Amino acid sequence: MNNSSLLHVNGTSPCPAEPQSIIIPVFLVLVFLGGFILNSASLWIFWFRIPHWNSGMILQFHLVLSDAMVIPAAPFMAIYYSLGSHWPFGQFLCQLKAFFLSTHLYSSIYFLMLISVHRYVAVVHYTRVSRMKSKDFVHKLCLGVWFFLSIKGMALFFILETSEVGNRIKCLSIHQDQLTGVYFVMNFVLLVPGFLLPFAISVTCYSLLVSSVSKMKTNTLKGKVIKSKSLKMIAVCMSIFVACFTPLHVARTLGVVVKKFFPSACALLTQVESAYYISWTLAGANCCLDPMIYCFGSEKFNKTFRGSLNRIGFRFHRPAAARGMDSTSQSMTSRAGTVAL
Repeated sequence: MNNSSLLHVNGTSPCPAEPQSIIIPVFLVLVFLGGFILNSASLWIFWFRIPHWNSGMILQFHLVLSDAMVIPAAPFMAIYYSLGSHWPFGQFLCQLKAFFLSTHLYSSIYFLMLISVHRYVAVVHYTRVSRMKSKDFVHKLCLGVWFFLSIKGMALFFILETSEVGNRIKCLSIHQDQLTGVYFVMNFVLLVPGFLLPFAISVTCYSLLVSSVSKMKTNTLKGKVIKSKSLKMIAVCMSIFVACFTPLHVARTLGVVVKKFFPSACALLTQVESAYYISWTLAGANCCLDPMIYCFGSEKFNKTFRGSLNRIGFRFHRPAAARGMDSTSQSMTSRAGTVAL
């Protein structure tokens, strides 16, 4: 038996944990600041500046809440990486971090999926009665999502723990050998219902939506504006899925597979671990991109946001097409008006 195998049998990882690049905590601090500012502003606009919500705005508000959940965890993660992947805050805060990160990540994915379903129903089936257009149903649906994700987050809270590896305390680390099997099973339990299924539903809804929007008549001013905003919203949503959520799930899946089946492949494990941590920072960046969805998805939010910026000295000159759309938005009864909801 070689030294690496002996170390693994004795419970000590054959691959030493390498400190991560300083770029990771720096980026996390930027995500924290950007997310705090943008989501605080979004929460303020939704809660205090828009008194009446439709079903689409209810989904967007819950997406803001999901983004806000990553803000408390970001400073702890930045400190963890800046200390060379050492967790000095104790097991309870490690478990709490796992709860917040899991709930934030998958609530963001689920609410983005529900927004895609809602937009598809509102545009493609605008003349049909649908429960997705009912505020009461959407309220209950959102509460159901939070309940399901909270149960899942609590399961992670009680399963995961800190470990001493070398002279460092690890939290949610691939070098916690006693959790190798747990991480492997947990990854695939989360991967399919938490990412692959919502992603497939979102791609399907937005593909059908693009097909429908591309057939809209754009010989009117408001039709051109609404078509442009709808396509931009679709682009933002799919970019968030591809750039923020896909790398994380790919890196995590590779990491648990390498750790379980190739535990002595230290160079490969180090590369996958670095990719995983970087992908977590990209996943956190979705809280800075989601406000673009609110601007494209809700004319009320867009107008209130611009009005608030104007009051503090930031001036925006809106295109003539957008101003023309505002002047007629109250009388829209056509299909194009439904798209702007």
